[in-house]
Amino acid sequence: MNTSDHSGQSGHAGWASAPAAHRDAIAAETARFVSVVKGASLATPVPSCPGWTLVDLVRHAGSVQRWFSVLLRQRVQERPTSREVELRLPEQESGYADWLAESAAEAESVFADLDPDAPMWVWGADPHARFWVRRMLFETLVHRADAELALGLRPAVDPGLAADGVDEFLVNLPFATPFAPGVAQLRGNGETIRFRCTDTDADWTVRLRPDGFGLEPADARSAAPADAAVHGPAADLLLLLYGRIDRSSSAFEVLGDEDLLALWFDNSQF
Repeated sequence: MNTSDHSGQSGHAGWASAPAAHRDAIAAETARFVSVVKGASLATPVPSCPGWTLVDLVRHAGSVQRWFSVLLRQRVQERPTSREVELRLPEQESGYADWLAESAAEAESVFADLDPDAPMWVWGADPHARFWVRRMLFETLVHRADAELALGLRPAVDPGLAADGVDEFLVNLPFATPFAPGVAQLRGNGETIRFRCTDTDADWTVRLRPDGFGLEPADARSAAPADAAVHGPAADLLLLLYGRIDRSSSAFEVLGDEDLLALWFDNSQF
């Protein structure tokens, strides 16, 4: 997958250039998700998704996989007017873990005939089928982490994969305003925020402008320090950006303008 026109990252183990790796990771992440929830009480609250229980989390994750599979199968060229899709929900809550596995199998069947370079409507930066595969991966991964957090487990994510998730989040966030209106508040006068992985060589610089914000290309970064920065392991940065952990965690080194960071984290989640 080529994100060179949009990405401000450097070096995340080639994940973003390998759609097949994204497809394989969806299967692996779903299998982990299934193993976490199988046998657990699906009435367990999910603190990182307020108001949800595990059954809501699983239903959402599987529904997203099935919905994206429909989009990919139809190669949609315009924004859909309906999100209705045949979910085939299980009759009993005990069937939800297997239903989630079947959702991933349905996606895999679509991937078998998929040209990742096929032009498609997307809500984000990359108007090709590969956008939806990558988006499905990180929807699944983050909600797998939600399930683990709900059950008192510590999520683990491969650093290269996590760095790709940070990149995917930051590349697409400027386009998320239709369903994350707070993103429209991310404006400034040239201030910069740097996110750096301490366990890979990946880093990103976001610049806030009067008309919005975006990633600085790697070859256009200033040698001057950013106005604010967060440094930490890739997996923790990914969960931070998604609001699953707080920047006050000991996992992070936080530098610079706290008001700028507050503006970012108050308005950047989707």
